Amino acid sequence: MSSDLDPSTSQGEIMRIEVTFAAAFGLCLIVAGPVLADGGGGGGVNERSNATTCGKGEVWDSRNQKCVKAENGVLPDDGLTDYAFALVKAGRYGEALTVLNLLKDPNTPVALNYRGYATRKLGRIDEGISYYLKSIALDPHYAQVREYLGEAYLLKGETAGAKAQLQAIKQICGTVCDEYEHLAVAIADPADL
Repeated sequence: MSSDLDPSTSQGEIMRIEVTFAAAFGLCLIVAGPVLADGGGGGGVNERSNATTCGKGEVWDSRNQKCVKAENGVLPDDGLTDYAFALVKAGRYGEALTVLNLLKDPNTPVALNYRGYATRKLGRIDEGISYYLKSIALDPHYAQVREYLGEAYLLKGETAGAKAQLQAIKQICGTVCDEYEHLAVAIADPADL
C-alpha cells in the first residue's frame, strides 16, 4: 500500500481483504465439507474406507496405486480388509465377502465386523449377527461393531437388543462418538435402515 493513503482508506482496504479471505475460506469449507465428512475417520463405516474401487475380481493396491488381480497373498490382510470395506461402502457386498475370503486371518474383529455388515446388507441378518458377536468376543470395546449389531437387532424388531448395544457404546466412547449418534438416530427412526 502507498504511504500517501489516509489511514481510514488503508483500514477499509484491509477490511475488504479480510472479508474476501474469510468468504473464500468459508466457501472452501462448504465445498470440502462433504469430502472431509466422508473420509474423516470418525469411527463409523468410513473410518477404513478406501475411495478407490476396482473392477470385479480386482483389489486396490494402495502402495502401488493400481488395481491388481484379487488372489491369495496379493495384499496384506489389512489392505484386503480396507478394500473389502470400500466395496461395502460402494454397495458391492458379495464382492466384499469374496475379498474377505482371501484373508490369511479372517478372524479379526474388523474383518468379522465387515463380514457381518456385508451379509446383513445381503439380507442374511442372523448370519450377520453371528459375525458381529464373534467380533465382539474378540474385542468387546469395538464401538463400530456394536453400532452395526444394534442396527441388525432393529431390523429384526428387537429394540431392546439395539438399546443394549447403545448403552455398551456409551460405555466405550460416550454419547458424542459417531457410533452412538448413528445408532441413537436409527433407534429413534429405524425406517432408514
